[in-house]
Amino acid sequence: MKATLKYHGPAILWALFVLIICSVNLGPAGDSPMFFKGFDKLTHTGLFFTLVVLYCNGVIRQQKPRKLSYTRALIIIIVAIAFGGLIEILQWKFFTWRSAEWSDFFCDGLGICMGIFGVMLTVSAMGNEKK
Repeated sequence: MKATLKYHGPAILWALFVLIICSVNLGPAGDSPMFFKGFDKLTHTGLFFTLVVLYCNGVIRQQKPRKLSYTRALIIIIVAIAFGGLIEILQWKFFTWRSAEWSDFFCDGLGICMGIFGVMLTVSAMGNEKK
C-alpha cells in the first residue's frame, strides 16, 4: 500500500481534485463573462489529460524497466473512462446543481486519449534514444 501511495499519490490527489471541481456549485460565477462558451469542455479535457499523465507516471515509475505496455495503457484508459463516467453519473443523480452531459464525457475521453498518446510517444522516444 505504501508503494502504491509513493508512486500513485499525485494521481490520487489529482483524482480527488477532479471529483471536487466537478461537483462544486459555481452559482452565479458560472455565468461570468470570464468563462467563454466551451470553457467547461476544455476544462474536462485538461483535467483528464493531467489525470492520465500522472497515473501513467506512477505506473512507469513502479516497474523496472521503466516502460508502459499496451496492456497497462488499456487498463489506464478503462479506469479513467470509468472515473469520467462515474463523475457524470454523480452529476446526474447527486450533484443536481451540475448537469451531466455526453459532451463532457466525450471531452473526458478526448483528454484521456491525448494523455495516453503523449505518454506512449514520450516513452517510446526515450526508449529509442538509448539505442
